[in-house]
Amino acid sequence: MKLVTNLSLFTLLFLLTRTAQADVFPMPAPGEDMIGAITTVTAGTEDTLIDIARAHDLGYDEIRAANPAVDSWMPRDNTTIVMPKFYLLPAGPREGIVINVAEMRMYYFPKVKPGEPATVETYPVSVGRGDWNTPLVSTRVSGKVVDPSWTPPKSIRAEHAADGDPLPEKIPGGPDNPLGKYALRLSLPSYLIHGTNNQYGIGMQVTHGCMRLYADDIERLYRTVPIGTPVRIINQRYKAGWHQGALYLEVHPPLEGPHGEEARGKTPMVEAITAATKDFPNYAVDWHQVDVTDLESSGIPASVASMPEPVSTR
Repeated sequence: MKLVTNLSLFTLLFLLTRTAQADVFPMPAPGEDMIGAITTVTAGTEDTLIDIARAHDLGYDEIRAANPAVDSWMPRDNTTIVMPKFYLLPAGPREGIVINVAEMRMYYFPKVKPGEPATVETYPVSVGRGDWNTPLVSTRVSGKVVDPSWTPPKSIRAEHAADGDPLPEKIPGGPDNPLGKYALRLSLPSYLIHGTNNQYGIGMQVTHGCMRLYADDIERLYRTVPIGTPVRIINQRYKAGWHQGALYLEVHPPLEGPHGEEARGKTPMVEAITAATKDFPNYAVDWHQVDVTDLESSGIPASVASMPEPVSTR
């Protein structure tokens, strides 16, 4: 795969701060809500979108949404693949861990160390499928585990048994454990942030409610996230915020299940735009562009308004 970049300041910061899998960005200045940059790669003859997503720490559904015309399993040789690494931060406090189930993405805001700049890390996650939606709650990291064992609830065992794939009452830690090598326990009973023994299902609605990450990502979080870190799980299909004097709107496809129904319709979108523009009464939103962005639901932020010029007092 050939990497192509537009070396703007944001792109340069993105490239310089990217470490082995984790995407680490400088915290935006006050009044700014954007991190990251759009880049592209050129697909080779053996590439699939799921392979490209794994190599660049993206989720499968988000890379598909950003490349709707590309065959997921057999992209043509030399096809340009958009890497959707341009994110509006979720609305709300920028602290601890924030998981936005609507975009299947985690944001981690580490506590600032003396003498070091504030940063934000972001990771793709899998979340609960339609009939097992991940709960929307505020909780905390209550513990960290290496080689976690898994005791499947009766409901999950019954489901597997009905599919002809019976599960034992307890699965010990190890390479065959679906929880992977590392896990963060939450004060929310029965739910974990954990790894996986299947690296190709990240960024999809496939779990029984837990949040699943690539092995490299959960290992990094296991080593860096302190016990007691707050965790906020939200459902923001529509995100609106400012970047370099322009208002951006980011829209993701609706989820399956109750969370998807909650986020349908124009009301959540208008509420997000209204909240972002409450301090700027003279803005002029391009509602046609808003409708186009909503229709595409690509997950890539689009500019929908410019910040008004200051009014002269002379």
